[in-house]
Amino acid sequence: MKTTKIAKENIARLNVAIQFIEENLDTKLTLAIIAEKAHFSPFHFHRLFSLVVEETPNNFIIRKRIESAASSLLHQKEKTITEVAEAVGFGNLSSFSKAFKKFYGISPNKFKEESPEKFSKICKTESKNGQVKVTFEQYICNVNNALKWLQMNAETTIKKIPRLDVAYISHKGKMEAIGSVYNKLVKWATPKGFINEETRMLTIYHDSPKITDPNNLRMSACIILNDPIEIDGEVSLKILSPTKCIVSRFEITPFQFQQAWESSFAWMIEKGYKKSETAPFEIYYNNATEHPENKFLVDLCIPIL
Repeated sequence: MKTTKIAKENIARLNVAIQFIEENLDTKLTLAIIAEKAHFSPFHFHRLFSLVVEETPNNFIIRKRIESAASSLLHQKEKTITEVAEAVGFGNLSSFSKAFKKFYGISPNKFKEESPEKFSKICKTESKNGQVKVTFEQYICNVNNALKWLQMNAETTIKKIPRLDVAYISHKGKMEAIGSVYNKLVKWATPKGFINEETRMLTIYHDSPKITDPNNLRMSACIILNDPIEIDGEVSLKILSPTKCIVSRFEITPFQFQQAWESSFAWMIEKGYKKSETAPFEIYYNNATEHPENKFLVDLCIPIL
C-alpha cells in the first residue's frame, strides 16, 4: 500500500511538471523552476523524470518546443520563422534552426514550404490536446524494470557508513578522465606503501552527470586511509563523516555503472527515502583489471536523511 501511495503521488507530481512545461514553452524553463512546481528537489526530479518518461527534462522541453513549432509552421502559414521560434521559447533564429534540423532532418523554411500532407502525421498526437501524461502503468513498468535489474545484480541495504579518512585529488571535467586522476593518486600512494590487497579506492560525485554539463562535473578520486599521514603536492586530505546510506553492492563492468546508479535511485524513490545533501560516492574493493571479466566489486552509496 505504501509503495502504491508513493507511486501515485509521484505520478501526480510528474504530470504537474509536464503540464507546466507544455503550458510555458515560450518562457524560460529551468530544472529548478520545474522541479519546484512539482515539489521535488532538482536532483530528485531529474532522476525520476528521466527514469519514468525515458527522456531527460531538457530533451523533453526541446522536443515539445520543436513539435509545437512544427505544428505552427504547418497550420499557421502567416507566421514567420522568427515569430514561430520566439513563440516556443528560442532566443534566436540560429539556435532554433539548428535544433529543428537536428530533430526533423530539414530546415524550418523547407519544412514550411513542403506540402502539409507530407508532414501532417508528424504533428499528430495520441491525446486530444496533444499533451503527454504519465500513466500508472508506465510508471510501474519503468520503475519495476529498474528494480528487477537491481535485484538481479546487487544486494541493497540501508547502513551507516563509518567515518572515512581519505587522501584525494580533485577532478573537474568529463567522467571518463577520472582514470588519469587515479593514476596520479596511485603513483603518489605506491612509494608510501598505501597500495596493497586491502586498499580501497573511493569516488565522490559532487555533481550529477544528469544535471551538470560534462565539462563542469566535479569529482574526487580518493584512497581510504587507515592511519594519519602527511600530504604533499596536489593530494589533499578529507574526512567523510559517518553517513546513513542506501548501499548497493555490485560486481559490474564499467558500462553498467549508469544503469546501476539509476536503479539504485529508483529503489530510493520507490521506498520513500530522501537523498541528503551529502554527495553520493562509490567504494571499490578490487582492481577491475585483475578481475577475469574486468568487473568492479563496488558499493554504490546514496546518503539519505
